[in-house]
Amino acid sequence: MRAGDLRDKVAFDKEVVTPDGSGGHDRNWEQHHACRAQFIYSRGSETVDAARLQGRSIYKVKIRSCAVARAITTDFRMRDVRRGDQTAQLAGEPYQIREVDSITDRRWIYIVVESGVAE
Repeated sequence: MRAGDLRDKVAFDKEVVTPDGSGGHDRNWEQHHACRAQFIYSRGSETVDAARLQGRSIYKVKIRSCAVARAITTDFRMRDVRRGDQTAQLAGEPYQIREVDSITDRRWIYIVVESGVAE
């Protein structure tokens, strides 16, 4: 794997809960980490095929390992900042993080994400 294969730009957001002043709470997303990534198309399993029939896409995403990236969990969301709504405060196509593998390879973190899932 070469650094040149990391062609996409992604950002990882963490949900932040703040009091709204009237006894409730506001839930917002705050950017935690931005980096280059490689999208790896998933194919073949029944889960992937079922998701596609429902209009969702599942990808494996490869990013460089660092202390900030290793803090990413399934409670975060990922955004493909080059695609999707570019007018939003946190621009990009959102993906729900299904799985994070920071153990298999010391240099890379593999993240399984799914598009089309309600936030």
